[in-house]
Amino acid sequence: MAPSPRLVVSLAILAVLLGGAPGALGRRGDVRVITDESWRELLEGEWMIEFYAPWCPACQNLQPEWESFAEWGEDLEVNVAKVDVTEQPGLSGRFVITALPTIYHCKDGEFRRYQGPRTKKDFINFISEKEWKSIEPLSSWFGPGSILMSSMSALFQLSMWIRTCHSYFVEGLGLPVWGSYAVFALATLLSGLFLGLCMIFLADCLCPSKKRRPQPYPSKKLLPESSQPLKKVEEEHETEEEDVSEEEAERRGPSTDLAQGAIRQRSVGPLPATEKS
Repeated sequence: MAPSPRLVVSLAILAVLLGGAPGALGRRGDVRVITDESWRELLEGEWMIEFYAPWCPACQNLQPEWESFAEWGEDLEVNVAKVDVTEQPGLSGRFVITALPTIYHCKDGEFRRYQGPRTKKDFINFISEKEWKSIEPLSSWFGPGSILMSSMSALFQLSMWIRTCHSYFVEGLGLPVWGSYAVFALATLLSGLFLGLCMIFLADCLCPSKKRRPQPYPSKKLLPESSQPLKKVEEEHETEEEDVSEEEAERRGPSTDLAQGAIRQRSVGPLPATEKS
């Protein structure tokens, strides 16, 4: 006996409902792993990012809730990701992670720090009800793409590289701890000298110093030509002095003659009495 058409239709509807049931409860999604090379993917779309460390007890307790929340990522149209700060120290400095676990929400390049309850239900409500709009986004100065945060990322990566080198010197080569410190001190000194020389070289190239040449003394051959105006001035000055002296002599002439006559009269004076007799 062939099955009736109604039975076939009802079985098809039941299969569709059963197949769609998991979607109604949240589609399963994977938690994406973000690294120093792929972090710029966060600048597009909507993301929820967890910064954790494997040794952190609070991070271990959060993992089941975070993975359950990731199952709803496709329905909520949000990407759920995580960052291991022990393997990605650059991102730890770029986002200034000071506590674990730390959760960030990102929407079209704007980053906000999530500080609410850490359960799957709260994460879902935070995205579905757009509670992130009430949180002030990070300033452009402190955004992960800014020059300041890029410098912080480089410093964190350098610190991890120094730590790795220290472990290699002590454990791999068998150097004492003070020997490893001496190597880093010498490297710091040499790198400082090298950078100083490079800065001096660049400064000389960009702003070359002007060498002042000593001015030569005027030669004797140039003296007559250069001294002609001075001689003319001196001659005019001498003629003026002569004119002034002649005028003064003319003014003083009569008075000096009278004075000399009076002096002569006094010197002659009246004759003595013996001469009169």
